[in-house]
Amino acid sequence: MRKSITHAEAVAMPVTPAKPFGRQDKLGYMFGDLGNTLTFSTVTTFLMIFYTNALGVSAGIIGILFLVARIIDAFADLGVGRLVDNSSLHADGRFHPWIRRMKYPLFLFSILLFLPGVSGLPMGLKIGYISVTYIAWGILYSTVNIPYGSMASAISNDPADKTSLSTFRSIGAAVGTLLVSYFVPMFMYAKGSQQISSTRLFIIVMICAAAGVVAYTLLGRMTTERVRTEKSENIPLKVIGQKLLTDKALIVLVVIDVLVCVGLFSYSALVSYLFNDYFKDKGAMALAMVSMSMATFLLAPFANKLYRRFGRKEITESFLAFGALMFGVLLVVHTHSVTVYLVLAFFAALGMGMFNLMVWAFITDVIDNQQAQTGIREDGVVYGVNSFARKVAQALAGGVAGLLLSFIGYKTSTSGGVLQTEAVNNGIYQLSVGIPAVCLGLGAIIMFFWYPLNKQKVDENAKALKAMDQD
Repeated sequence: MRKSITHAEAVAMPVTPAKPFGRQDKLGYMFGDLGNTLTFSTVTTFLMIFYTNALGVSAGIIGILFLVARIIDAFADLGVGRLVDNSSLHADGRFHPWIRRMKYPLFLFSILLFLPGVSGLPMGLKIGYISVTYIAWGILYSTVNIPYGSMASAISNDPADKTSLSTFRSIGAAVGTLLVSYFVPMFMYAKGSQQISSTRLFIIVMICAAAGVVAYTLLGRMTTERVRTEKSENIPLKVIGQKLLTDKALIVLVVIDVLVCVGLFSYSALVSYLFNDYFKDKGAMALAMVSMSMATFLLAPFANKLYRRFGRKEITESFLAFGALMFGVLLVVHTHSVTVYLVLAFFAALGMGMFNLMVWAFITDVIDNQQAQTGIREDGVVYGVNSFARKVAQALAGGVAGLLLSFIGYKTSTSGGVLQTEAVNNGIYQLSVGIPAVCLGLGAIIMFFWYPLNKQKVDENAKALKAMDQD
């Protein structure tokens, strides 16, 4: 059994133990987001179409559910972040114990979301069941994801190491997305039909959730929390809130993250409908989803080199602008060619891919900047604030996507016999590429003009914190 560490023992712990930061930490941290994605990507990409096309629930009702659930979940992120920051240090650190305990309830509720037998319930009971399980799943995901994201700044305090962790985290997410995007569409449809098979999808979800538990276990065994701070007293939440509300870097990053996430999550939610109804090509659906992962793999080897040469802010704003341009081209040409769409979508994915590679390092930059300026270090709260914003973005993306589908006249079906009108199909296309085009473009503009942590400032903060550690 792992014992809790006393205050005296925790203070005596070195910031950098004998075993230095290395490849094992990078791979271990990669497995963490692989576990996240095997759960999260399955839900965000396929749950809506499961609800509408397998359970027969109205897209408008689902949109409202997603909106309400994600707002609840967003506040849960703040609460979990606070609990994580104030939790005791254990032999394996402050963050590992949370993941070790909570990965099993998360596994259970991940599979309950896709339970096939729910389709036979009356509509009122269906709505009640999916509401309870979806909200519970979101809260449980926070109890794993918040400690995982906060852990990055505890593994190493070197900016280059944090870039590596963010890069490997994104690789883990890309691998998970690749697996989910390729295998789920291949097996979730009944043979010779456009209709989803609830049983097939349930089996795939169980496999993904079980693999997620294995990935979280590897995370715990391969990573080390080196930067450990024993807190003799809890800083009042009011004081933290005041600091965060005046932290320009955090505020601007939150706004950008919300915009990019709305673009990404709306695209993920709508892409199933795009290829199911507009292109009528399930095989191409898998390729479109895989393109995001492939873009990440292509960029990952160059991420740290680009950071060292140009800076995180500088390269990310350029890629966001490029991604917005490619989505804009897709919107203007309104192609009916699957090949043309896939090529342009891949280039658009490069824009989002670089942001995904860097976003977690952006958060550690903000945490370091806060400590350098105020002396306060609240990893979980800062990560929780950003995660709160991302959950709001998910609420907006999922809720708005569902409501807009209902608004343009999308008809749900549990039998696979409903054909959408040409106007509805064109509306699906316009929404799927138009929303990310606008969101990425605004994100690039805001980062260019208002985000303050350029390469010079990040390097200055790293030197200041290193000097504080030596004092």
